[in-house]
Amino acid sequence: MLSENKPLKTLTFLSILLVLLAFLMVIFYAPVELNMGMVQKVFYFHVSAAWLGMLAFLVAAISGILFLSKKNLLYDHIAASSVEIGLLFTAIANFTGMIWARPIWNTWWTWDPRLTTMTIMAFTYIAFILLRRGIDEPYKKARFGAIYALVGFVSVPITFFSARLLRTIHPIIIGGGSGEMAMTSRMYQTMAAGLVAFTLLFVVLLWQRTRLAEAAAVIDRLKAEQNAEEFGEVENG
Repeated sequence: MLSENKPLKTLTFLSILLVLLAFLMVIFYAPVELNMGMVQKVFYFHVSAAWLGMLAFLVAAISGILFLSKKNLLYDHIAASSVEIGLLFTAIANFTGMIWARPIWNTWWTWDPRLTTMTIMAFTYIAFILLRRGIDEPYKKARFGAIYALVGFVSVPITFFSARLLRTIHPIIIGGGSGEMAMTSRMYQTMAAGLVAFTLLFVVLLWQRTRLAEAAAVIDRLKAEQNAEEFGEVENG
């Protein structure tokens, strides 16, 4: 059973407050965008979710490096947990992007370079989870996961820069100077609040999921030891 973690509990409460504050800023503080209208407000959640997906895959790659150098299974638990969270928020980013695209592009989906590379990125990490399930030995699984997380991370910068390097209809919000979306200072403040709130939420989710992964590893080890003892008793009997 997991023991109570007061710092994590406090951080969880704070993250909930910040996410709620960011939501209220989107609804009441950020003005309605001139060209796109109310549907533009979806972008605050879309950008934050996309950022979290890429951040999570970066954390997984760094954790992979740490495992390869230190051989500590904790880093494997962090990497696997981070990939799961990254996939969740990548799915949210795709879903919110589709909600925005339907009235703006008149279609739910288009094979735009940004959308295509994000989809490839998502399937890259889905394969990470599926392939790891075929490996039982913890250190072998962790070594495979670490190498895969490093190689798979190549898809992340490709996704991020695709809208800047390739011809795309996807708006570039930060540093793009796109005229498609008339952003004001209050809009950027709201987006910054969303990024901070979602980043803290990611820290909380990663902490919680890693604790669960460690607890599951302990249970698996105890089960293996119990099975070994029972098998030894059968042989001796």
